[in-house]
Amino acid sequence: MKDWKDRIKGDYSDIRGVHHGWRKGVSIEQIEKELKIAHEKLGINSVRCGIFERMWKENPDETEERYLQYVRLLQKYDMTFTCTLSSGNGYFEYESLTEEEWKEKRYYLERIVKLVGKEPNLLMWDAYNEPFCNEYLYSVKDKDPEEYKIRYNKIRADLRKQVEMLRELDDDTPITVGHEKVEHLESTNDLVDVIAFHDYLTTRREVGEVYEFAKKTSEEWGGKPVVNNEMGCIGRANPYEIELEYCQKYNYGYYIFNLIIEGFWGPLHGIMYPDGTIRDPSIVAAILGFYRNRSASRILPMGNREQYAQKAVDRVKNALAIRGIESLFLKKEAPLDEILDAAENCINILECCEIVPMDNPPSVKLFEYRAMPEEQRNREEIRRFAYAQAKLLMEYYSLYD
Repeated sequence: MKDWKDRIKGDYSDIRGVHHGWRKGVSIEQIEKELKIAHEKLGINSVRCGIFERMWKENPDETEERYLQYVRLLQKYDMTFTCTLSSGNGYFEYESLTEEEWKEKRYYLERIVKLVGKEPNLLMWDAYNEPFCNEYLYSVKDKDPEEYKIRYNKIRADLRKQVEMLRELDDDTPITVGHEKVEHLESTNDLVDVIAFHDYLTTRREVGEVYEFAKKTSEEWGGKPVVNNEMGCIGRANPYEIELEYCQKYNYGYYIFNLIIEGFWGPLHGIMYPDGTIRDPSIVAAILGFYRNRSASRILPMGNREQYAQKAVDRVKNALAIRGIESLFLKKEAPLDEILDAAENCINILECCEIVPMDNPPSVKLFEYRAMPEEQRNREEIRRFAYAQAKLLMEYYSLYD
């Protein structure tokens, strides 16, 4: 059997990867569009994509056909892939596998190795995604440490056996295990060719400690390559730009979770929407190697240095003003498009100077009003909207009314 040094190709620091894959109900044309944008605009060169055992069992032939089609679509864009085979996330109960279950497991692994094991863009096998991240373990972790240890070792034993079985079937392709926490690395350090960890921690100090731990683990095992193959969650105080900055600092390849913003994970993860638009430009900037200046050398934007904020406020004031009387009972008012233009003048300063939160920027509402047929527009609502934008500028820059 080969040594890990005979299987690896470099240190994998060049991996600029994302989580992506075939999604039910999404056309192959849409999948290709997403990959094309990721590769050509973001410089993504690899994908971590699963053909999970539980998913495969539902319909082996169809699952294999779709997966192979996807893998070969990656080849079209010179993208490699890490193939994830199993996941520990769904365990509420766990029993050690029986002899019959191991036979089934081996059959599954044989099928997948035969399916994509010789594909030229297969980078490595990820034998198990987060084997210790499940309710089965977490339900007792703090309550009963002894029971936790028993349960942990039960999963650990089967995990190791699966990695060894995969190695028997393929002694050429590097193997890794995507561990949820760096303290779980001990379970497979001697078996894997590439050390892989996930990180969703909440401060730079904690994140830095994880990367340092991974570095020391690599050194202890003769310099095995290290990859962060899952990271980034805006809902867990784990900014993408911090993770990417640490990957650059430690020279680690990475897989960002997730390429596409949609579905269950949409509110927490993702770089771009299916149409190629984005939610947070800082993620894209960090992928390209640019990070926000948080030092004393930063220069604050001045939206009113040339009195443009004052002019924008005056423009709203003029658009909302009464322009004379048409008759005894009728007043003359500005067209709604003129009011919206004045509101946009304020919004463009508010947004580009980042005076307002950008999770739901005011331009979203502006676009909604503009898209409405004239007869559906509510004049008073639009007036209040324009006034609110002007008021934000007035308060921020202490402008006169």
